[in-house]
Amino acid sequence: MADSRPRTPIRIPPRREPDGAATAAPPPHDALTAALLPDAPTLTPHDERLQTELDRLAERFEQLHAQLRQAQKLASLGATAAIIAHEFNNLFTPIVAYARQALDANDVPLMRKALDKTLSQVAIMRTLSDRVIGLAKQSDNAVRSVNLAKTVESAIDCLCRDLGKDNIAVQVQIDPALAVRANEGALLQVLFNLVINARQAMLGRRGRLTVDAAARDGEVEINVRDTGCGISPENLDRVFEPFFTTKGGAERPDRRGLGLGLAICRDMIEELHGTITVASQLNVGTTFTIRLPQGD
Repeated sequence: MADSRPRTPIRIPPRREPDGAATAAPPPHDALTAALLPDAPTLTPHDERLQTELDRLAERFEQLHAQLRQAQKLASLGATAAIIAHEFNNLFTPIVAYARQALDANDVPLMRKALDKTLSQVAIMRTLSDRVIGLAKQSDNAVRSVNLAKTVESAIDCLCRDLGKDNIAVQVQIDPALAVRANEGALLQVLFNLVINARQAMLGRRGRLTVDAAARDGEVEINVRDTGCGISPENLDRVFEPFFTTKGGAERPDRRGLGLGLAICRDMIEELHGTITVASQLNVGTTFTIRLPQGD
């Protein structure tokens, strides 16, 4: 049965030092903090509300930052879509021609040839579509050792066009075993943007796109070089500014820019503990240099 008698409060006697002097009970937590850290600020209710609002704004900023990156990816895909539409049209042309001729002539061997041509052209279309889907999909944020030569090859392939058709020669000079520490999706997007920029700079003139890389002192230096129109000195310091572009008025979608690509490229590279710089000369060409930690 429970004891219902009133309880006498238990009092802890003060601890006595060896000389017999009593020691006061420990001060409350706030008082102890104030004694040990006399200059420590005390948050008022207003301060706490302000901190809560700052935290909310910081979280919203991160969300907008991620959305901006996705918007740039979609803008890059828009340029690729314009190229792909042109490529698909070129692939459909022989399919339609063979099929029409075979049907008009009622020629069975020609029909077989038309079907073979259709299968081969559709296989190419599927490959182009898979490249775009691979670029568009959301990747994880893991940083790992990434094979650089394969990533550069994928970035060029994602353009979905033989640059030789634009009178642009391509040279990739990278050790097949060379690796960097990076997020593969982010690095692919950066390199893809640089390849798009290089192509746009060389359209209408014979050019050369060169991508080379070398390891130095635990870092890998990657150069993306073009022999295009170059960047004027007054614009060179602004190329990494958000929304700065000199290509906004281009007629064709694959020649336009939103001014987001290079700003986000720098953002992504810096998050990977790397750097990106640019050097350019009018009517000679442009070189973007990326430095990243070397991988295993």
